[in-house]
Amino acid sequence: MKYKKLPLSFQQQVNLLKNRGLSIPDEPRAIQYLSNISYYRLSAYALPFQCTKDVFNKGTSFDDILNLYLFDRELRLLFFNAIERIEVGLRAQIIYQLAHKYGSHWQDDSNVFCAPYSVLNKPSGQYFTVNYYQELQDTIKKTTRDKYPETFIKHYIDNYTSPDNPPSWMCMEVLTLGQLSKLFKALRDNKDRQNIADYYGLHHRVLQSWLHTLTYVRNICGHHGRLWNREVAIEPLWLKKAKLPWLSNHYQYATNRIFYVMCMIKYLLQTINPSHHLLRHFVDLINKHPNVPIAYMGIPSEGGSSTKLLNWQEENLWH
Repeated sequence: MKYKKLPLSFQQQVNLLKNRGLSIPDEPRAIQYLSNISYYRLSAYALPFQCTKDVFNKGTSFDDILNLYLFDRELRLLFFNAIERIEVGLRAQIIYQLAHKYGSHWQDDSNVFCAPYSVLNKPSGQYFTVNYYQELQDTIKKTTRDKYPETFIKHYIDNYTSPDNPPSWMCMEVLTLGQLSKLFKALRDNKDRQNIADYYGLHHRVLQSWLHTLTYVRNICGHHGRLWNREVAIEPLWLKKAKLPWLSNHYQYATNRIFYVMCMIKYLLQTINPSHHLLRHFVDLINKHPNVPIAYMGIPSEGGSSTKLLNWQEENLWH
């Protein structure tokens, strides 16, 4: 099937929405938003207001869609801020635990990391080698050779001749959350991973899974993707044996929905920043946009034939 749709002017976009039953009392205002958000991006937030495709439910207004978009935007900022705290805290723990065991330059010791291994690329049918130690070294070397390196990297290069690389507490500062997640996974000794995971009250396999998911969600936030009703492609493990306040087992939490990711964040913040205000900020956001269907985030219902949402704030995790 050949794609034949033509681009529409902003006025034509407004007319199309009105023809589909959307109430737009202030057309110039709608055009202003469409010219700065785009029809395609905003259309993703129109779906909950359509029982029939391309036909808006009776009484739906442009503001209903816009408020949902603004809710999602603020939700991304809330997640982004919280994940930043987790990233900074994880970096600190990795540095502390490994530097005290292996020394200041543990990142330069290949024995700290898993040996290289081969992975099959199914589309091509060819194998490629995964060598995290070399990948880490390449990242560090690139940083030290930058024309405008970080101030602390430049200070090391200008003042020290050996070892070639700066100490771990400098090198780790240039790694992204995704790179830290891969580093954690690549540690050879399970005890190293568990020592880090113990700080958060988790098994190392759970922490590894959660870090992978949080990297994925952080990238969604960083690229301004839709978060509110996102199905999480990198599904995290369910925490079975929690050492800190957590969720009850008699409710069906969907681990591939964004609300479960928020619960993960809350669990980690109990250690990283106990005085955080994630709950207050999220409740304020819901109150600011009371008509947003938050069930799409994956908040479970009370069970059985009931569609009433669980009073999630009563869970031990949120106390």
